[in-house]
Amino acid sequence: MGEATAHSLAGLANGRRELSCGRAPVVPPDQLIRQPAVIAGVLLFDLFSVAAIGAMTHFAVFDGDPYGSSALLLALAGVAVGAAAILKMRWAYTVASLSHGLAQVANVGLALSLALGGLIVAEALFGTHLEQMRRWVPYWLAFGWAAGSAARLFTARALGRWSREGRLARRAVIVGGGDAAAELIDRLDRSGGTAIQILGLFDDRDKMRSPETVGRYRKLGRFDDLEAFCREQRVDLLIIALPPTAEERILYILKKLWVLPIDVRIAAFNSKLKLRSRAYNYIGDTPFLPVFDKPMSDSSVALKAIEDRVLAAIGIFLLAPLLALIALAVKLDSRGPVFFKQTRHGFNNEPIGVLKFRSMYVDKCDVSGQKQVTRGDPRVTRVGAILRRTSLDELPQLFNVLRGELSLVGPRPHVMQAKVGEHIYDEVVDGYFARHKVKPGITGWAQVNGWRGETDTVEKIEQRVAHDLYYIENWSMLLDLRILASTPWALITTKNAY
Repeated sequence: MGEATAHSLAGLANGRRELSCGRAPVVPPDQLIRQPAVIAGVLLFDLFSVAAIGAMTHFAVFDGDPYGSSALLLALAGVAVGAAAILKMRWAYTVASLSHGLAQVANVGLALSLALGGLIVAEALFGTHLEQMRRWVPYWLAFGWAAGSAARLFTARALGRWSREGRLARRAVIVGGGDAAAELIDRLDRSGGTAIQILGLFDDRDKMRSPETVGRYRKLGRFDDLEAFCREQRVDLLIIALPPTAEERILYILKKLWVLPIDVRIAAFNSKLKLRSRAYNYIGDTPFLPVFDKPMSDSSVALKAIEDRVLAAIGIFLLAPLLALIALAVKLDSRGPVFFKQTRHGFNNEPIGVLKFRSMYVDKCDVSGQKQVTRGDPRVTRVGAILRRTSLDELPQLFNVLRGELSLVGPRPHVMQAKVGEHIYDEVVDGYFARHKVKPGITGWAQVNGWRGETDTVEKIEQRVAHDLYYIENWSMLLDLRILASTPWALITTKNAY
């Protein structure tokens, strides 16, 4: 950590007592509640509880199974997914919405009613058990609604407590100082509630033009300190409170911070631009012009996390015999451990330990990864050469996915000091760290388009980064599934992996 960043963190710590007066206290990053994790938990509960209650009420109403197991499973899955989809369309999977328990109770009732209504319509059109359906569905609706309502009321209460404790608010920093920042802070204090938690200010100007303290908030550093501070303190929102005349300074800040997984907004309450209200984002009654957004919303992050863990668990179960055979082959081929763990860049530049089957002789393993593997590399074992050509050495990363360190699909994680020639990647490619705005993946858009294996030229790393940024900007569940489906063919046809 640099001296300036350490000074910023110390300033933040010294200001906590003031910040806790009248507002939620500032807590360390490791005590924060991850909003996507809350949303994922609620979504998983909905899917499981709707299906499970449907099954239990079905067997309680009927002695036998009038539908058949396949039709029953289809009905359970269809209603569970349908209800969750309706709730998502009604924006019920956001922390702001989940904080309002009674409104959520109504949403759950509406979603279940519509999903079960769709099931009845399908049975009337294509089935032969409409009368049995009428006996079963009311119980499914009643008990499903009761379970969903209880979960929503519990969640709303927990969210309220976490919000008061300062563990849930969006962490924000303000860029700028003086009168503009003071007016912005006053407006946010009056109308922002607990929606955001201001950590402090950053400004390059001297004390005469920009005081060290604005209201209750302290100056934490200069513009050059912003990137490191935002990463270390898990900042969610950066607010620019500079006048439009400071265009060059604004552009300088944006160029530095577009690589971060944060939202960037420009305070617009004093702007001479008079745009339609939908052009602005609001916190309380304060308008902001959106500049950059996180690549994925909290609900999308939650959905992707569920997709990752479910598919990774299925993959480990189905591939268990293959994993065991590879482990045995590695062990018999050369002495040493079966697995190799290497530190690489993860989400937000955080280091993660990535697992692989060991493909090199134990005394020649390159933990730093600075020397890339090339064709005929003498460090690679006989079994390791096969594993690397087929990418089977990457299969243990399914366990990284289960732990939440990797996604199935995303930019491949690179070693910390990976080089092309004599230069590390971020010195060669402008904006290289923008690929870390999402979790890295086992496979990705670059890999299925042929950019995998050795990166011995500037073009190869540029193409990888370009494809990674395309994936981040165009992410969708369908794109993930397309990449997963394309990966086996890419492994067979691509020739540039050793």
